[in-house]
Amino acid sequence: MKDVYILAIETSCDETSMAIVKNGQSIDSLTILTQMDTHANFGGVVPEIASRMHTENITMVLEETLKKSHITMDEISAIAVTYAPGLLGSLLVGVECAKVLAYVYNKPLIKVNHTLGHIYANNIENDIVFPTLALIVSGGHTDLVILKNDNEMEVLGSTIDDSIGEVYDKVARVLGMPYPGGPNIEKKALLGKSTYEMPVLMNDDSYNFSYSGLKSYIINLVHNEKQRNHEIRINDLACSFQRSAVEELSRKVDLALKNNPNIKRMILAGGVSANTYLREEIKKVCDKYQVKFHVPNIIYCTDNAAMIGAAAYPLYKAHIFADYSLNAKSSETIKKYLENN
Repeated sequence: MKDVYILAIETSCDETSMAIVKNGQSIDSLTILTQMDTHANFGGVVPEIASRMHTENITMVLEETLKKSHITMDEISAIAVTYAPGLLGSLLVGVECAKVLAYVYNKPLIKVNHTLGHIYANNIENDIVFPTLALIVSGGHTDLVILKNDNEMEVLGSTIDDSIGEVYDKVARVLGMPYPGGPNIEKKALLGKSTYEMPVLMNDDSYNFSYSGLKSYIINLVHNEKQRNHEIRINDLACSFQRSAVEELSRKVDLALKNNPNIKRMILAGGVSANTYLREEIKKVCDKYQVKFHVPNIIYCTDNAAMIGAAAYPLYKAHIFADYSLNAKSSETIKKYLENN
């Protein structure tokens, strides 16, 4: 069969990224231009600045991606783009660029849900073997999904409030750590001990997650300790928080594997999947049930266009294409995506 080369575009937040992906697995070319240093000055991503920087950078990123590739635009099979969810202004830059490229070069246009991209990051340089349990953990998502095949997925549970990545960043800010907060929490946690008592999270038999209570508890604890002029043991508090947050993920994964004994593989996806402690704890659960555990290469954990190209490949094979009326959506859960497609 003729090789399929997909030019993928990802601009959902503060990374301007493009990639050329061969047959959904092999990365021919990848460019990621991050805005992290700019947004760090503000303690988080500023949407207006992010979209403006995407506009300034996207042509340069396209040129760099093609320069690093061994193929031309004429040899590209399709154009794929993240259209949801994310920052609306940022998404629009990528969507409009994709539509222009698809029109000028007469290529099929493929719309990709960002969360689906994180899932298929596990298919880069590997094979997702169905059925597979997937845990998606990022700044916008905390989802537990069973992948039955490329075209059929079952969402077991999702966060009912804050995502785990969002809470990592907010707790880090409360503790005086710079943006991005997740990696800094992890570094501090390695130096501390779990000595602070944490609240019980959503301790039920559902597969849903809730992190707003843990976030509020940390905020109030820090505020009260400062009011009393008590020392805040930042390393210990970071360790206590991380243990509590990850423990809830492990418990839900344990429940899912216990109730679905036919599943013998599990994947971790999303930016928070780069967290070493999380990887270790989830692997322990998988080992308990003799389930093979897989997590993407670090570079494919955070936002990147390679994962969008990987997710677009099954859609290309199924001839699921978008037209030029395609628009960006700031909010679309993986469950809503599956219901609408």
